[in-house]
Amino acid sequence: MAIATRRQAITRERIRERAYELWERNHRPEELDMQFWLVAERELRAELEERGQPPEGEPASDDAVAASGDVPRNKP
Repeated sequence: MAIATRRQAITRERIRERAYELWERNHRPEELDMQFWLVAERELRAELEERGQPPEGEPASDDAVAASGDVPRNKP
């Protein structure tokens, strides 16, 4: 288990996992993958900020991420 640093990055994997959880809790709707991705990212950022740990780096939901194919389709 890795030791958490003071400033934690919000990784694509963490966003993907959260988006998948949201998708399942909402009865697995189709065509809402980007919305779940964005909500997941927002939630993770808010959690870090609440703990006084501003996230490192640029947001992971920029156009480059979407274009790279890392945004899950139909199964966030």
